[in-house]
Amino acid sequence: MLEKFKSRWEIQENWQLLFPVLGLTGLGYSAFKLAYKLTSSFPVLLTIGIALLLFYLLLNLTLFFFEKLEQKWILDYKWEMIRVFIVFAITGSSSLFVGRPIIKFLGITKENLNPILYWVLFIIIGLIFYQILLVTFGWLFGQFKFFWEFEKKMLKRFGLGKLIK
Repeated sequence: MLEKFKSRWEIQENWQLLFPVLGLTGLGYSAFKLAYKLTSSFPVLLTIGIALLLFYLLLNLTLFFFEKLEQKWILDYKWEMIRVFIVFAITGSSSLFVGRPIIKFLGITKENLNPILYWVLFIIIGLIFYQILLVTFGWLFGQFKFFWEFEKKMLKRFGLGKLIK
């Protein structure tokens, strides 16, 4: 069974199994957190059951995205797609953790600023740090080239393509 899995994801070395394990662990954690938010006042067994259902749904959704993006993204091996998804997940979460203290440091709060303007500024600051963190985490996970090309496309779409040559 493991050989079939390794063959499907084009895994040549055992260390590459780290990425599917991390991906499944992250998916399981996300499913449990969502289930817990929905059922925190219900019995634990119901929470676990809903978490398993959500895990199954999220896994199928992720595999659907893999199939669609496999032709679009140019990667050497299928297992690298898992690594790319992990980088996107870590970057998205990290940009919030970095953005919150920055906006607080600047003295911007919902209380002293119009809520709509607050959220616009929060999103802009988050996007700035997202771009930086995406390339940084891409480099840490050995996918710098992929994320650098991705970043250049994104900046062009924002009309900032002249900043990067």
